[in-house]
Amino acid sequence: MEIYHVVLITLGLLIALLCIRMPVALSLGLSGGIGLMLLRGTDYSSNTLGSVPFADTASFTLTIIPMFILMGMFAVRANIASNVFAVANYFARRAPGGLGVATVMACAGFSAVSGSSIGTAATVSRLAVNQMRASGFPSSLATGIVAIAGTLGVMIPPSTFLVLYAVLARESVAALLAAGIIPGLLSALSYIIYIMIAGQRRVRTELARRETNQDTDSDGEPLGAAVEEARRELEQKATNLRELPWRGLVHVVIIFLVVMGGMYSGIFTSTESAAVGALTALVILIIEKRRSGLRQIFTAFKDSLLDTAQSTSMVFFIIIGSGIFSAFLVTAGVTQSVTEWVTDLPLNPMLIMALLLLALIPLGMFLESMSILVLAVPLLYPIATELGFDGIWLGIMIVKLIEIGMVTPPVGIITFVIAGTSRVRSETVFKGVMPLLVMDLLVTAVLFLVPGITLFLPSLMN
Repeated sequence: MEIYHVVLITLGLLIALLCIRMPVALSLGLSGGIGLMLLRGTDYSSNTLGSVPFADTASFTLTIIPMFILMGMFAVRANIASNVFAVANYFARRAPGGLGVATVMACAGFSAVSGSSIGTAATVSRLAVNQMRASGFPSSLATGIVAIAGTLGVMIPPSTFLVLYAVLARESVAALLAAGIIPGLLSALSYIIYIMIAGQRRVRTELARRETNQDTDSDGEPLGAAVEEARRELEQKATNLRELPWRGLVHVVIIFLVVMGGMYSGIFTSTESAAVGALTALVILIIEKRRSGLRQIFTAFKDSLLDTAQSTSMVFFIIIGSGIFSAFLVTAGVTQSVTEWVTDLPLNPMLIMALLLLALIPLGMFLESMSILVLAVPLLYPIATELGFDGIWLGIMIVKLIEIGMVTPPVGIITFVIAGTSRVRSETVFKGVMPLLVMDLLVTAVLFLVPGITLFLPSLMN
Protein backbone atom coordinates (compact mmCIF):
# COMPACT_ATOMS: atom_id res chain seq x y z
CA MET A 1 0.00 0.00 0.00
CA GLU A 2 1.32 3.45 -0.92
CA ILE A 3 2.25 5.79 1.93
CA TYR A 4 -0.23 8.47 0.87
CA HIS A 5 -3.01 5.85 0.92
CA VAL A 6 -2.11 5.00 4.51
CA VAL A 7 -2.08 8.68 5.45
CA LEU A 8 -5.52 9.24 3.91
CA ILE A 9 -6.96 6.15 5.63
CA THR A 10 -5.54 7.23 9.00
CA LEU A 11 -6.82 10.79 8.68
CA GLY A 12 -10.22 9.49 7.61
CA LEU A 13 -10.31 7.17 10.63
CA LEU A 14 -9.41 10.04 12.96
CA ILE A 15 -12.20 12.21 11.56
CA ALA A 16 -14.70 9.34 11.81
CA LEU A 17 -13.80 8.65 15.45
CA LEU A 18 -14.16 12.33 16.31
CA CYS A 19 -17.53 12.45 14.55
CA ILE A 20 -18.89 9.61 16.70
CA ARG A 21 -17.71 11.60 19.75
CA MET A 22 -14.97 9.27 20.91
CA PRO A 23 -12.65 11.10 23.35
CA VAL A 24 -10.00 13.04 21.47
CA ALA A 25 -7.10 11.29 23.20
CA LEU A 26 -8.47 7.85 22.26
CA SER A 27 -9.19 8.99 18.70
CA LEU A 28 -5.63 10.22 18.24
CA GLY A 29 -4.02 7.17 19.84
CA LEU A 30 -6.19 4.61 18.05
CA SER A 31 -5.91 6.14 14.58
CA GLY A 32 -2.17 6.73 15.02
CA GLY A 33 -1.62 3.15 16.18
CA ILE A 34 -3.55 1.68 13.23
CA GLY A 35 -1.67 3.99 10.87
CA LEU A 36 1.68 2.76 12.24
CA MET A 37 0.55 -0.86 11.85
CA LEU A 38 -0.49 -0.30 8.22
CA LEU A 39 2.76 1.53 7.55
CA ARG A 40 5.36 -0.66 9.27
CA GLY A 41 3.61 -3.77 10.58
CA THR A 42 2.58 -5.01 14.02
CA ASP A 43 6.06 -5.33 15.53
CA TYR A 44 7.01 -1.72 14.83
CA SER A 45 3.61 -0.38 15.92
CA SER A 46 3.61 -2.38 19.18
CA ASN A 47 7.12 -1.16 20.01
CA THR A 48 6.09 2.43 19.31
CA LEU A 49 2.91 2.12 21.35
CA GLY A 50 5.00 0.78 24.21
CA SER A 51 7.67 3.47 24.12
CA VAL A 52 5.89 6.69 23.07
CA PRO A 53 3.61 7.08 26.15
CA PHE A 54 6.62 6.89 28.46
CA ALA A 55 8.92 8.99 26.30
CA ASP A 56 6.36 11.79 25.87
CA THR A 57 5.38 12.02 29.53
CA ALA A 58 8.70 11.26 31.26
CA SER A 59 9.72 14.91 31.17
CA PHE A 60 10.57 16.64 34.42
CA THR A 61 9.37 19.95 32.95
CA LEU A 62 5.84 18.55 32.64
CA THR A 63 5.57 18.50 36.44
CA ILE A 64 4.90 22.23 36.15
CA ILE A 65 1.43 21.47 34.76
CA PRO A 66 -0.06 19.64 37.80
CA MET A 67 1.56 22.21 40.11
CA PHE A 68 -0.02 25.13 38.27
CA ILE A 69 -3.37 23.32 38.22
CA LEU A 70 -3.12 22.61 41.96
CA MET A 71 -2.23 26.25 42.63
CA GLY A 72 -5.36 27.33 40.75
CA MET A 73 -7.56 24.87 42.66
CA PHE A 74 -6.29 26.20 45.99
CA ALA A 75 -6.83 29.78 44.77
CA VAL A 76 -10.45 29.04 43.80
CA ARG A 77 -11.25 27.62 47.24
CA ALA A 78 -9.46 30.51 48.98
CA ASN A 79 -12.09 32.89 47.52
CA ILE A 80 -9.43 34.94 45.77
CA ALA A 81 -11.64 35.54 42.73
CA SER A 82 -14.55 36.98 44.74
CA ASN A 83 -12.24 39.30 46.68
CA VAL A 84 -10.50 40.54 43.52
CA PHE A 85 -13.88 41.10 41.86
CA ALA A 86 -15.09 43.18 44.81
CA VAL A 87 -12.01 45.43 44.68
CA ALA A 88 -12.19 45.78 40.88
CA ASN A 89 -15.91 46.57 41.07
CA TYR A 90 -15.30 49.38 43.56
CA PHE A 91 -12.72 51.14 41.41
CA ALA A 92 -14.54 50.58 38.10
CA ARG A 93 -18.04 51.44 39.36
CA ARG A 94 -18.04 54.98 37.95
CA ALA A 95 -16.63 54.00 34.54
CA PRO A 96 -19.04 53.42 31.63
CA GLY A 97 -20.09 49.78 31.87
CA GLY A 98 -18.38 49.62 35.25
CA LEU A 99 -19.42 46.10 36.22
CA GLY A 100 -18.29 44.76 32.85
CA VAL A 101 -14.93 46.51 33.22
CA ALA A 102 -14.60 45.07 36.74
CA THR A 103 -15.35 41.59 35.40
CA VAL A 104 -12.55 41.82 32.84
CA MET A 105 -10.18 43.10 35.53
CA ALA A 106 -11.18 40.26 37.87
CA CYS A 107 -10.61 37.67 35.13
CA ALA A 108 -7.20 39.13 34.36
CA GLY A 109 -6.25 39.17 38.04
CA PHE A 110 -7.50 35.67 38.76
CA SER A 111 -5.79 34.35 35.60
CA ALA A 112 -2.51 35.36 37.23
CA VAL A 113 -3.01 32.66 39.86
CA SER A 114 -5.27 30.06 38.22
CA GLY A 115 -3.61 29.13 34.89
CA SER A 116 -6.92 27.80 33.56
CA SER A 117 -9.42 29.50 31.25
CA ILE A 118 -12.28 27.18 32.13
CA GLY A 119 -11.62 27.59 35.85
CA THR A 120 -11.42 31.37 35.53
CA ALA A 121 -14.59 31.61 33.44
CA ALA A 122 -16.62 29.28 35.67
CA THR A 123 -15.54 31.03 38.89
CA VAL A 124 -16.09 34.60 37.70
CA SER A 125 -19.36 33.63 35.99
CA ARG A 126 -20.90 32.71 39.34
CA LEU A 127 -19.83 36.06 40.77
CA ALA A 128 -20.49 38.50 37.96
CA VAL A 129 -23.13 37.42 35.42
CA ASN A 130 -26.24 37.94 37.55
CA GLN A 131 -24.86 41.16 39.03
CA MET A 132 -24.31 42.53 35.52
CA ARG A 133 -27.79 41.46 34.48
CA ALA A 134 -29.24 43.13 37.58
CA SER A 135 -27.46 46.41 36.75
CA GLY A 136 -28.84 46.51 33.19
CA PHE A 137 -26.55 44.38 31.07
CA PRO A 138 -28.43 42.18 28.57
CA SER A 139 -27.80 38.49 29.22
CA SER A 140 -25.85 38.11 25.98
CA LEU A 141 -23.46 40.94 26.85
CA ALA A 142 -23.01 39.83 30.47
CA THR A 143 -22.22 36.22 29.58
CA GLY A 144 -20.19 37.20 26.51
CA ILE A 145 -17.91 39.40 28.63
CA VAL A 146 -17.21 36.59 31.11
CA ALA A 147 -16.65 34.06 28.32
CA ILE A 148 -14.18 36.19 26.36
CA ALA A 149 -12.38 37.48 29.47
CA GLY A 150 -12.14 33.92 30.77
CA THR A 151 -9.87 33.04 27.85
CA LEU A 152 -7.19 35.22 29.45
CA GLY A 153 -6.40 32.21 31.64
CA VAL A 154 -4.49 30.52 28.80
CA MET A 155 -2.42 33.62 28.03
CA ILE A 156 -1.62 35.45 31.26
CA PRO A 157 0.99 33.44 33.20
CA PRO A 158 1.03 30.99 34.83
CA SER A 159 -0.55 29.19 31.86
CA THR A 160 -0.58 25.43 31.37
CA PHE A 161 -0.97 25.96 27.60
CA LEU A 162 2.21 28.01 27.38
CA VAL A 163 4.08 25.45 29.49
CA LEU A 164 2.89 22.60 27.29
CA TYR A 165 3.88 24.49 24.14
CA ALA A 166 7.34 25.10 25.62
CA VAL A 167 7.73 21.37 26.28
CA LEU A 168 6.50 20.33 22.83
CA ALA A 169 8.62 22.92 20.98
CA ARG A 170 11.60 22.68 23.34
CA GLU A 171 11.50 26.39 24.02
CA SER A 172 12.19 28.16 27.32
CA VAL A 173 9.27 27.93 29.75
CA ALA A 174 10.30 31.18 31.45
CA ALA A 175 10.50 33.02 28.12
CA LEU A 176 7.04 31.76 27.05
CA LEU A 177 5.45 32.82 30.32
CA ALA A 178 7.05 36.27 30.07
CA ALA A 179 5.90 36.61 26.45
CA GLY A 180 2.26 36.03 27.45
CA ILE A 181 2.02 39.04 29.78
CA ILE A 182 1.75 41.91 27.27
CA PRO A 183 -0.58 40.09 24.79
CA GLY A 184 -2.82 39.12 27.71
CA LEU A 185 -3.01 42.69 28.99
CA LEU A 186 -3.62 44.04 25.47
CA SER A 187 -6.51 41.60 25.05
CA ALA A 188 -8.03 42.69 28.37
CA LEU A 189 -7.66 46.36 27.37
CA SER A 190 -9.45 45.74 24.06
CA TYR A 191 -12.41 44.14 25.89
CA ILE A 192 -12.59 47.10 28.28
CA ILE A 193 -12.60 49.59 25.38
CA TYR A 194 -15.52 47.76 23.76
CA ILE A 195 -17.48 47.64 27.02
CA MET A 196 -16.96 51.33 27.75
CA ILE A 197 -18.08 52.39 24.26
CA ALA A 198 -20.49 49.96 22.61
CA GLY A 199 -21.39 47.99 25.74
CA GLN A 200 -22.49 51.06 27.66
CA ARG A 201 -24.94 52.02 24.89
CA ARG A 202 -26.51 48.56 25.08
CA VAL A 203 -26.89 48.91 28.86
CA ARG A 204 -28.72 52.23 28.51
CA THR A 205 -31.04 50.73 25.89
CA GLU A 206 -31.70 47.72 28.11
CA LEU A 207 -32.50 49.83 31.17
CA ALA A 208 -34.99 51.89 29.13
CA ARG A 209 -36.63 48.70 27.90
CA ARG A 210 -36.97 47.24 31.40
CA GLU A 211 -39.12 50.17 32.46
CA THR A 212 -41.92 48.52 30.47
CA ASN A 213 -40.96 44.82 30.87
CA GLN A 214 -39.60 43.55 34.17
CA ASP A 215 -39.91 39.83 33.37
CA THR A 216 -37.38 39.24 30.56
CA ASP A 217 -34.46 41.08 29.03
CA SER A 218 -33.88 41.94 25.37
CA ASP A 219 -32.43 38.45 24.76
CA GLY A 220 -35.62 36.79 25.99
CA GLU A 221 -33.91 35.47 29.12
CA PRO A 222 -36.07 35.55 32.29
CA LEU A 223 -35.09 37.96 35.07
CA GLY A 224 -35.78 35.61 37.95
CA ALA A 225 -34.96 35.30 41.62
CA ALA A 226 -31.22 34.94 41.00
CA VAL A 227 -31.07 38.36 39.32
CA GLU A 228 -33.15 39.90 42.11
CA GLU A 229 -30.80 38.43 44.72
CA ALA A 230 -27.83 39.83 42.78
CA ARG A 231 -29.51 43.26 42.84
CA ARG A 232 -29.70 43.09 46.63
CA GLU A 233 -26.02 42.09 46.76
CA LEU A 234 -25.13 45.14 44.69
CA GLU A 235 -26.91 47.38 47.19
CA GLN A 236 -24.80 45.90 49.99
CA LYS A 237 -21.45 46.41 48.25
CA ALA A 238 -18.62 48.13 50.11
CA THR A 239 -18.91 51.91 49.91
CA ASN A 240 -15.47 52.89 51.22
CA LEU A 241 -11.90 51.69 50.88
CA ARG A 242 -11.71 50.24 54.39
CA GLU A 243 -14.53 47.78 53.76
CA LEU A 244 -12.89 46.28 50.64
CA PRO A 245 -11.43 42.74 50.86
CA TRP A 246 -7.91 43.91 50.02
CA ARG A 247 -6.49 40.56 51.07
CA GLY A 248 -7.65 39.05 47.76
CA LEU A 249 -5.55 41.49 45.77
CA VAL A 250 -2.63 40.98 48.15
CA HIS A 251 -2.89 37.22 47.68
CA VAL A 252 -2.79 37.57 43.87
CA VAL A 253 0.30 39.77 44.09
CA ILE A 254 2.02 37.37 46.51
CA ILE A 255 1.41 34.29 44.36
CA PHE A 256 2.37 36.08 41.15
CA LEU A 257 5.59 37.44 42.69
CA VAL A 258 6.50 34.07 44.17
CA VAL A 259 6.04 32.25 40.86
CA MET A 260 7.23 34.81 38.32
CA GLY A 261 9.61 36.76 40.54
CA GLY A 262 11.24 33.62 41.87
CA MET A 263 11.64 32.26 38.35
CA TYR A 264 13.12 35.38 36.77
CA SER A 265 15.34 36.28 39.72
CA GLY A 266 16.97 32.87 39.54
CA ILE A 267 15.89 31.86 43.04
CA PHE A 268 13.80 28.99 41.64
CA THR A 269 13.81 27.03 38.44
CA SER A 270 10.59 27.01 36.41
CA THR A 271 9.54 23.70 37.96
CA GLU A 272 10.41 24.77 41.49
CA SER A 273 8.51 28.04 41.11
CA ALA A 274 5.32 26.14 40.23
CA ALA A 275 5.68 23.93 43.31
CA VAL A 276 6.41 26.90 45.60
CA GLY A 277 3.44 28.73 44.06
CA ALA A 278 1.15 25.79 44.89
CA LEU A 279 2.52 25.73 48.45
CA THR A 280 1.91 29.49 48.77
CA ALA A 281 -1.68 29.07 47.55
CA LEU A 282 -2.17 26.28 50.12
CA VAL A 283 -0.97 28.55 52.94
CA ILE A 284 -3.38 31.26 51.74
CA LEU A 285 -6.21 28.69 51.65
CA ILE A 286 -5.48 27.65 55.25
CA ILE A 287 -5.42 31.30 56.38
CA GLU A 288 -8.73 32.03 54.63
CA LYS A 289 -10.43 28.90 56.02
CA ARG A 290 -8.92 29.00 59.52
CA ARG A 291 -12.16 30.19 61.13
CA SER A 292 -14.15 27.38 59.47
CA GLY A 293 -12.29 24.65 61.32
CA LEU A 294 -9.99 21.79 60.38
CA ARG A 295 -12.79 19.84 58.71
CA GLN A 296 -13.43 22.59 56.16
CA ILE A 297 -9.71 23.01 55.52
CA PHE A 298 -9.28 19.28 54.99
CA THR A 299 -12.32 19.14 52.68
CA ALA A 300 -11.03 22.02 50.57
CA PHE A 301 -7.58 20.42 50.43
CA LYS A 302 -8.97 17.02 49.43
CA ASP A 303 -11.28 18.47 46.76
CA SER A 304 -8.39 20.47 45.31
CA LEU A 305 -6.25 17.34 45.05
CA LEU A 306 -9.07 15.37 43.39
CA ASP A 307 -9.80 18.12 40.85
CA THR A 308 -6.09 18.45 40.11
CA ALA A 309 -5.75 14.72 39.56
CA GLN A 310 -8.72 14.73 37.20
CA SER A 311 -7.44 17.69 35.15
CA THR A 312 -3.87 16.39 35.07
CA SER A 313 -5.01 12.96 33.91
CA MET A 314 -6.94 14.54 31.05
CA VAL A 315 -3.92 16.62 29.97
CA PHE A 316 -1.50 13.68 30.04
CA PHE A 317 -3.99 11.39 28.31
CA ILE A 318 -4.18 13.88 25.45
CA ILE A 319 -0.37 14.17 25.38
CA ILE A 320 -0.05 10.39 25.02
CA GLY A 321 -2.69 10.19 22.27
CA SER A 322 -1.18 13.06 20.33
CA GLY A 323 2.30 11.56 20.79
CA ILE A 324 1.20 8.35 19.10
CA PHE A 325 -0.43 10.24 16.24
CA SER A 326 2.63 12.49 15.87
CA ALA A 327 4.84 9.40 15.73
CA PHE A 328 2.74 8.18 12.80
CA LEU A 329 3.06 11.54 11.03
CA VAL A 330 6.84 11.52 11.46
CA THR A 331 7.18 7.89 10.39
CA ALA A 332 5.08 8.54 7.29
CA GLY A 333 7.19 11.60 6.50
CA VAL A 334 4.16 13.88 6.62
CA THR A 335 5.82 16.51 8.80
CA GLN A 336 8.91 16.78 6.60
CA SER A 337 6.90 16.72 3.36
CA VAL A 338 4.50 19.42 4.52
CA THR A 339 7.41 21.60 5.70
CA GLU A 340 9.21 21.29 2.38
CA TRP A 341 6.05 21.89 0.35
CA VAL A 342 5.01 24.97 2.34
CA THR A 343 8.47 26.57 2.40
CA ASP A 344 8.77 26.11 -1.39
CA LEU A 345 5.53 27.98 -2.11
CA PRO A 346 6.10 31.16 -4.16
CA LEU A 347 4.42 33.30 -1.50
CA ASN A 348 5.56 35.82 1.06
CA PRO A 349 6.51 34.03 4.33
CA MET A 350 4.19 36.33 6.31
CA LEU A 351 1.27 35.34 4.10
CA ILE A 352 2.09 31.63 4.43
CA MET A 353 2.30 31.91 8.21
CA ALA A 354 -0.94 33.90 8.37
CA LEU A 355 -2.83 31.24 6.39
CA LEU A 356 -1.46 28.42 8.55
CA LEU A 357 -2.35 30.20 11.78
CA LEU A 358 -5.83 31.14 10.59
CA ALA A 359 -6.49 27.44 9.95
CA LEU A 360 -6.45 27.00 13.76
CA ILE A 361 -9.72 28.94 14.11
CA PRO A 362 -11.95 26.44 12.23
CA LEU A 363 -10.12 23.62 14.04
CA GLY A 364 -11.10 25.29 17.30
CA MET A 365 -14.75 25.12 16.25
CA PHE A 366 -14.71 21.33 16.39
CA LEU A 367 -11.72 20.11 18.45
CA GLU A 368 -10.82 20.49 22.11
CA SER A 369 -8.24 23.23 22.68
CA MET A 370 -5.49 21.12 24.23
CA SER A 371 -5.76 18.68 21.34
CA ILE A 372 -5.29 21.49 18.80
CA LEU A 373 -2.15 22.60 20.60
CA VAL A 374 -0.51 19.17 20.66
CA LEU A 375 -1.45 18.57 17.02
CA ALA A 376 -0.48 22.00 15.70
CA VAL A 377 2.96 22.36 17.28
CA PRO A 378 4.68 19.40 15.53
CA LEU A 379 3.38 20.65 12.17
CA LEU A 380 3.68 24.43 12.50
CA TYR A 381 6.89 24.77 14.51
CA PRO A 382 9.24 23.28 11.85
CA ILE A 383 7.60 25.39 9.14
CA ALA A 384 7.79 28.61 11.18
CA THR A 385 11.45 28.15 12.13
CA GLU A 386 12.31 27.21 8.54
CA LEU A 387 10.68 30.45 7.36
CA GLY A 388 12.64 32.43 9.93
CA PHE A 389 9.96 33.11 12.55
CA ASP A 390 10.70 33.10 16.27
CA GLY A 391 9.48 30.06 18.22
CA ILE A 392 8.39 32.15 21.23
CA TRP A 393 6.30 34.45 19.01
CA LEU A 394 4.77 31.41 17.30
CA GLY A 395 3.73 29.96 20.66
CA ILE A 396 1.88 33.14 21.62
CA MET A 397 0.13 33.26 18.23
CA ILE A 398 -0.96 29.61 18.45
CA VAL A 399 -2.26 30.02 22.00
CA LYS A 400 -4.01 33.28 21.07
CA LEU A 401 -5.87 31.63 18.19
CA ILE A 402 -6.70 28.60 20.32
CA GLU A 403 -8.05 31.11 22.86
CA ILE A 404 -10.38 32.46 20.14
CA GLY A 405 -11.46 28.92 19.26
CA MET A 406 -12.49 28.32 22.89
CA VAL A 407 -15.45 30.69 22.44
CA THR A 408 -16.20 30.14 18.75
CA PRO A 409 -19.32 28.14 17.74
CA PRO A 410 -20.27 25.35 17.45
CA VAL A 411 -18.02 23.81 20.15
CA GLY A 412 -16.67 26.83 22.08
CA ILE A 413 -16.22 24.96 25.35
CA ILE A 414 -16.08 28.09 27.53
CA THR A 415 -19.41 29.35 26.21
CA PHE A 416 -21.09 26.12 27.31
CA VAL A 417 -19.45 26.43 30.73
CA ILE A 418 -20.85 29.95 31.07
CA ALA A 419 -24.28 28.84 29.85
CA GLY A 420 -24.32 26.09 32.48
CA THR A 421 -23.19 28.22 35.41
CA SER A 422 -25.39 31.23 34.58
CA ARG A 423 -28.40 29.19 33.38
CA VAL A 424 -28.89 30.99 30.09
CA ARG A 425 -29.11 29.50 26.62
CA SER A 426 -25.82 28.75 24.88
CA GLU A 427 -26.96 30.70 21.81
CA THR A 428 -27.35 33.77 24.03
CA VAL A 429 -23.73 33.43 25.13
CA PHE A 430 -22.53 33.01 21.53
CA LYS A 431 -24.49 36.13 20.56
CA GLY A 432 -22.68 38.17 23.20
CA VAL A 433 -19.25 36.79 22.36
CA MET A 434 -19.25 37.60 18.65
CA PRO A 435 -18.63 41.39 18.81
CA LEU A 436 -15.92 40.87 21.43
CA LEU A 437 -14.30 38.31 19.12
CA VAL A 438 -13.78 41.14 16.63
CA MET A 439 -11.67 42.94 19.25
CA ASP A 440 -9.71 39.73 19.84
CA LEU A 441 -9.00 39.35 16.12
CA LEU A 442 -7.77 42.95 15.93
CA VAL A 443 -5.36 42.33 18.81
CA THR A 444 -4.20 39.11 17.13
CA ALA A 445 -3.53 41.00 13.89
CA VAL A 446 -1.44 43.58 15.77
CA LEU A 447 0.57 40.85 17.51
CA PHE A 448 1.13 39.13 14.17
CA LEU A 449 2.28 42.25 12.35
CA VAL A 450 4.42 43.59 15.22
CA PRO A 451 6.28 40.60 16.76
CA GLY A 452 8.33 42.99 18.90
CA ILE A 453 5.33 43.45 21.21
CA THR A 454 5.37 39.75 22.10
CA LEU A 455 9.16 39.44 22.24
CA PHE A 456 9.84 42.57 24.31
CA LEU A 457 9.80 40.96 27.78
CA PRO A 458 11.64 37.79 26.70
CA SER A 459 14.34 40.01 25.16
CA LEU A 460 14.84 41.69 28.55
CA MET A 461 15.44 38.24 30.06
CA ASN A 462 18.16 37.57 27.54
